[in-house]
Amino acid sequence: MFLRSQLRDGGRVPASVQPYFFLSYAHTPRFGPGGPDPDMWVERLFRDLCGHIMALTDLPAGSEAGFMDREIRSGEGWSERLGAALATCRVFVPLFSPRYFASEMCGKEWFAFAQRTIQHGAVSNQPAAEAIVPALWVPVPPSQLPGPAERLQFNHNTFGERYVTDGLYGLIKLRGYADQYEQAVYELARRIVRVAETVRLHPVRSLDYRVVPSAFGHGGGQGGGPGSGPARTLHVTVAAASRHDLPDGRSPDYYGESATDWNPYHPASQRPVAYVAEDLVRNLNYQTTMSSFDDEAGHFDSKQPPTRPEILIVDRWAVEDEQRRRRLAAFDQEHRPWINVVVPWNRYDHQSRVREAELAHRLEETLPVKMSQGRAACRAAANGVASLETLGQILPQVVEAAAQQYLRHAQVYLPAGNASTERPRLLGPMGMGGPPASPPPAPFPSARRYDGTDDRTGRTGEHGEHGEDTDTDPGGRG
Repeated sequence: MFLRSQLRDGGRVPASVQPYFFLSYAHTPRFGPGGPDPDMWVERLFRDLCGHIMALTDLPAGSEAGFMDREIRSGEGWSERLGAALATCRVFVPLFSPRYFASEMCGKEWFAFAQRTIQHGAVSNQPAAEAIVPALWVPVPPSQLPGPAERLQFNHNTFGERYVTDGLYGLIKLRGYADQYEQAVYELARRIVRVAETVRLHPVRSLDYRVVPSAFGHGGGQGGGPGSGPARTLHVTVAAASRHDLPDGRSPDYYGESATDWNPYHPASQRPVAYVAEDLVRNLNYQTTMSSFDDEAGHFDSKQPPTRPEILIVDRWAVEDEQRRRRLAAFDQEHRPWINVVVPWNRYDHQSRVREAELAHRLEETLPVKMSQGRAACRAAANGVASLETLGQILPQVVEAAAQQYLRHAQVYLPAGNASTERPRLLGPMGMGGPPASPPPAPFPSARRYDGTDDRTGRTGEHGEHGEDTDTDPGGRG
């Protein structure tokens, strides 16, 4: 409660309640009843890292050098404690292993922390801050890494040759590698400290850990890494003016050389909203493309099947240009439910605030279908997203809704063979190549909403990977 009140009131969170690092790992199930606890080796690594970090820093007595969920017991509000730790820790340390990327819960932890780095990058006008320091628990082939992990620029070779080939699990289990283990853990601790002192992430308001999406896609396994099936792609289009064709009297401070340079949250944000949205979408394990609506106008054809879900980011001021307004109105009349609209709106932009009612009404007249279609989150996004923080919370829901509509409307065809027994395959951006006998993994998430409701069953509440209620069982995320 103290932490929440401090963040809500805009106060500083004392360093003593901020974990220096968050250790994210997949729980390993016991082998047989009454078998030894396999996660005791992760706990040893955690204790060793905490000891090194206390020695390498000036953290005062009583500070949390690190956080791992092993100390949380059932019924102790584990999801709130996880959310608070992810909202305040300085560095995120994922333990790479095949089981880690198959864990939806580990993907949720990654997503929640990465949201902070994206917001930090927008404020500082830098790409998403590299405050994620991965560690190899069990080596994973690069071809099996999901996009967010694959994009990390990290050199594991500096931790030792045996570390790269055997991982920390191999070093900690084999007595002959004790020296290599000590070297790897010490170098990892040094890297954590260096990153923490360089990036300096600020605490944010805690997310509800149970309802955030996974950064690895559905379950972290299907359609995740480049070698596991068709790539998940999404297109971002921006309908806005450039600084060269603004309405009379409109300030150029929010605009750039092209529509994709529009920065509605200036001066709080130093990056264009399209690039912030791109980072947020990539944090959901998508590949992205981007364009201006003015360049795309005339290329939409609702009679053709979609090749990807899309997000249209609209500036309300864009309807002041009559030609662009007519093109948007024509676009609205085409049936393309796999394209969702997001309308960023800065409450601190004086010009926009003065004309808010007028511009909002005109946009509603221009896009009546798009402004009212889809789930509640989609309608809320179309009616105005007031801050970067809100954009980070609502965009994942809008993306998931667009992806579900894409799956419903994408063209299907029957592969060669017995059409009565073989399942159809989706036509997507990867084309029709490959053997038709076995369908590829589903490239998009399941129909679970981020508000906790399953579109297929209607059930509410977040569940672990084996169906258990994870609100009372922190072990259910492995």
